[in-house]
Amino acid sequence: MPEPLRVESGELTGEEILDALRDGHRVVVEAELLGGTHQLSLRHDGDTYYCDTPTTLHKHEDEEGMLTCIEKMGYGRVE
Repeated sequence: MPEPLRVESGELTGEEILDALRDGHRVVVEAELLGGTHQLSLRHDGDTYYCDTPTTLHKHEDEEGMLTCIEKMGYGRVE
């Protein structure tokens, strides 16, 4: 399994994050959450996309749902 890709929120586009997930990387994002800086993990197991935050585990069945989450939450920059 490839090493996790560590980025700051907004450093990559949503599509670049999805590309990394497709390549088998877990993407660890440092983001401002709950009044502080936290790390969250984005991953794909081949079927389901996961967004594991300090408070919740979100699941998305397809790339479109994951991309919407990444952009809505500000993890990836929108171009």
